[in-house]
Amino acid sequence: MNNINIGFVGLGIMGKHIANYLLKISDNFYIVKRNSKNSRDFIKINKNKLTVLDNYKQLGELSNIIITCVGDDFDLKNIFLGKEGIICGLKKKTLLIDHTTSSEKISKEIYKRCLKKNCYFFDSPMSGGEIGAKEGKLSLMVGGSQKKFNDLKKITKYYSKSCIYMGSSGNGQLTKMVNQIFVASIIQGLAEGLTFAKDKKLNIEKLLKVTSGGAGQSWQLENRGLTMTKNKFNFGFMNRLMLKDLNLVSDSLVNVKKLPLTMQIKRYYKKLVKLGYKNDDTSSLIRLLK
Repeated sequence: MNNINIGFVGLGIMGKHIANYLLKISDNFYIVKRNSKNSRDFIKINKNKLTVLDNYKQLGELSNIIITCVGDDFDLKNIFLGKEGIICGLKKKTLLIDHTTSSEKISKEIYKRCLKKNCYFFDSPMSGGEIGAKEGKLSLMVGGSQKKFNDLKKITKYYSKSCIYMGSSGNGQLTKMVNQIFVASIIQGLAEGLTFAKDKKLNIEKLLKVTSGGAGQSWQLENRGLTMTKNKFNFGFMNRLMLKDLNLVSDSLVNVKKLPLTMQIKRYYKKLVKLGYKNDDTSSLIRLLK
């Protein structure tokens, strides 16, 4: 690939950091004009490094690499499959990398539509949070064409520490669902353990030190344990997003009884959202135990 012409959609909490890395390697960097504060701020800071387009079709026409990082299935349908969507303007051999956490179904649909244009779409949801995005240390789980996976890694290496091929289209999204099942269960266990510790008046800092060196160790324990006990819940990944992700899990299951704990925790996140804590980070599960 002689020129790296990157089209980017989704300058939110995660996307803006990924975009900053890609600006350094692109010959031309394209975004679509949007009225969000994040987009306006990004354009203001980088106005001499990018081109602002009017619609997604233009982005498809001008880019040979397209990165998307948006909210959900609805956003992806609008961006890719709309009347002036990306697919309408796609050139042959375009590489498309989607970091949205979405359903397996929409990923497969976009993959098939792109394949008809001799283009390759990868579902590549991520883990690592805003800190991982900012430091270029995201973990990516990828579904799509194996023969084009090495082409994807040439781009994602600039902002990820791990990029694992998980199989055919949709498998990246399924892997992210498993990741969220893991995370939700760990946070609930941590919330209950810390509540018990506080009731017993244990020294929390010493508790975290000793348990982080044993079998109870986890990223959540080391990074959220202390803040959970101090009612600090402003660390990025929000309750409303975890609820969305756990809804994707339940929607993909024929029998939700196979995941009883996950479905219970999903109800807890739904309750937090209803109580007005939708923008608190996911460690705020501990609120429900007070």
